[in-house]
Amino acid sequence: MIPIPGLQIGIDLGTTSILVYVKGRGIVMQEASVAALDAKTGEVRALGNAVHNMVGRNPESLRVVHPMREGVISDFTVIHAMIAHYIKKLCGRRVFKPTVMICMPASVTGLERSAILELAIAAGAARACLVEEPLAAALGAGLNLTDPGGQLVVDIGGGTTDVAVFTMGAMAIARSAKVAGNALEDAIIRYLRRERDVVIGQLTSEAVKMRIGCARLRSPELAINIRGQSYTTRMPVKLEVNSTETYLAMRERLRDVTEAVRAVLEETPPEMAGDIWDRGLILTGGGALLRDIDLMLRAETGLEVRVARNPAQCVALGLGRILEDAALLRENSLMFRTDDDIGEFERNRNL
Repeated sequence: MIPIPGLQIGIDLGTTSILVYVKGRGIVMQEASVAALDAKTGEVRALGNAVHNMVGRNPESLRVVHPMREGVISDFTVIHAMIAHYIKKLCGRRVFKPTVMICMPASVTGLERSAILELAIAAGAARACLVEEPLAAALGAGLNLTDPGGQLVVDIGGGTTDVAVFTMGAMAIARSAKVAGNALEDAIIRYLRRERDVVIGQLTSEAVKMRIGCARLRSPELAINIRGQSYTTRMPVKLEVNSTETYLAMRERLRDVTEAVRAVLEETPPEMAGDIWDRGLILTGGGALLRDIDLMLRAETGLEVRVARNPAQCVALGLGRILEDAALLRENSLMFRTDDDIGEFERNRNL
């Protein structure tokens, strides 16, 4: 095989964070999926982690945006700026443009796939390839996808929960639900406003979820002190929030995750269902870190649940496995597109 010149980069374009894997170096970058724009001109002023703590605190001169919503690109201009920025940061003054592999939810349409490829090429890639998130998550979790038996993977990210069954190197069944980490945080915000008459921001809600959030009732309870704003008086307040409240807040959203898993299991043929019963399911994504979510899924499905090692990095690590092993490209029918391919696609589309 002829060596491909330039860096080979894998980008996990997540709703809450962007992870970048470079062939031969591993994960080299993890940035928040957020940008600060000039409120008047719309020009990108800052990206990633530099903007994260600005959420809810930004001055009127800056507008903070999340370019990914529920696993879908909502602002192509910002995503283009992000990819171009990270490519430039990694490549520096290298002569050859990089090869870029980008992850996407299993539910994206053909038109969205083409748009993402065009965006990657325009951002500076010599060639680009798209990989579905469940596939990358399964590879990152260490699964051998060529195994003829059925294997169930549940990837709970920031914007979507992707559930997929793999067998003999192919994704046999897949479902993507627009409920995941961000939806759980929004549920906590709504609950505290309704039940405690207190308004909190996204960063505070994220901290509550990460520190005391749980998918089942706990005894003894966990609790933390947080600050917010009274919904009626608009004055600053301090209050204690416990794990029971976070569970009650997230309960309906967690049920949606369970229903997505159940829906895939109901579609699974009997033989593969038997394999899954023997092997259980693999849990990946940042949502896998929610306390007791494995126990919740075990109780609701009757399956053994295993949380992957480094679940939040599984998608990026899966991209790395593909970049490091060209055979996985062929086994999973993945193809790179170049600038010439994109141009030909555009000409055909305009005929």
